[in-house]
Amino acid sequence: MTSWMKKVMVPGRILGPVLVIGILMGLFALSHYGYTEQLKTILDRKDFALELGTYSFTPYKILNTLVTIILVIWISSIMSNLAEKLASNVPKMRVADKVILTKILQIIVYFFAFVVGLDMLGIDLTAFAVIGGAVGIGLGFGLQKIASNFISGLILVFEKSIRVGDLVQMTDGISGYIRRSGARYTRLETFDGKEVMIPNEDFITNRVTNWTFSNKKARIEVKVGISYNSDIERARAIMIECAKAHPRCVDDPAANCFIREFGDNGITLLLLFFIDDVTEGLYGPQSDVMLWIWKKFQAEGIDIPFPQRDMVIRNLKELKDSIRD
Repeated sequence: MTSWMKKVMVPGRILGPVLVIGILMGLFALSHYGYTEQLKTILDRKDFALELGTYSFTPYKILNTLVTIILVIWISSIMSNLAEKLASNVPKMRVADKVILTKILQIIVYFFAFVVGLDMLGIDLTAFAVIGGAVGIGLGFGLQKIASNFISGLILVFEKSIRVGDLVQMTDGISGYIRRSGARYTRLETFDGKEVMIPNEDFITNRVTNWTFSNKKARIEVKVGISYNSDIERARAIMIECAKAHPRCVDDPAANCFIREFGDNGITLLLLFFIDDVTEGLYGPQSDVMLWIWKKFQAEGIDIPFPQRDMVIRNLKELKDSIRD
């Protein structure tokens, strides 16, 4: 293709609007100079009509229909693009949320365009209302779950209770990270690498634990038993020192240790401390602190008791005599 041809050709994006604007300007000019009535008289004659049952189509009606359809489609396209730009410019919204919002706005625009186009063509909307009601009832029963999941997805988008990257736990015990939030389901990646597709409705109707909703802090518990002969105050101080020494432990809330139980074999102590980011794991800090506590207890002579049972043997004399025999 030569260079002059490229300059003459109009890009595809501009050709459609230019064509529509040209048609509208032509119709306006014909109407301004009084040619539209003459054109209507000529093209709306019954001699040129096409009969299909009870319907009669004249060239004027066909032309009017085409112009109306082109006009409605063009305006709908402009409004759809405008809605897409508005949705894409919404601050602090995820890309997936912007896509869903764009689709919703486009559906609304094209629905109203369809209704307005039928009204401009003079088509009675009563029949469509009856048919639409019947179809809506059928879809309501057949697509109830799909509609419920779609609406639940919209609620999640606007409430922002579940977002991509959040660490959540479902009521059935499934835990993992949100990797994708779609119109029908939410994809959850578990700790062992599985990808679970969870319907959006479950996030609305069930209880969901979001570990990272407002912050990423998480509490870790370490339960340790010591013997009754050990120094309780020193044991509590060692456990708190071990927790504070971990690099992921935060100062607010501060680590603390409590006496929880006087058991049969020893005293149970409970250490509580918070880490800064739960998405980096809980077991690592817990294991490190437990190992440090074990070493510190050994160094300072604090015993961790184990279950002991006393055995009482009755009739010991008769038992010894039977063994000798």
